[in-house]
Amino acid sequence: MSPPPSDKPPSREERKKCWKVRDEYFACLDQLKILDPTVVDKSPDRASSCLGKKKQYEDACMASWVEYFNKRRVLDERQKQYLKLSEQQSGKQA
Repeated sequence: MSPPPSDKPPSREERKKCWKVRDEYFACLDQLKILDPTVVDKSPDRASSCLGKKKQYEDACMASWVEYFNKRRVLDERQKQYLKLSEQQSGKQA
């Protein structure tokens, strides 16, 4: 949230807005086949079409949430790939 941090947790509406813009931003990254959102910070030209959504996402969500969601996105995908590989290997052994 853009305003200075407070001890008050975000309201239900603020959370909904955060999740909505997060989903829109991640969908934009998906279209560009960018898994790790930190790539956009390192190389903004790769995701220039998503920069507006990135700003909305960072403005609507607390910084700690942005960091968590970005890490969670990468970890979830790695877990899916690991499970897929595990299923393939167990299928070959049977």
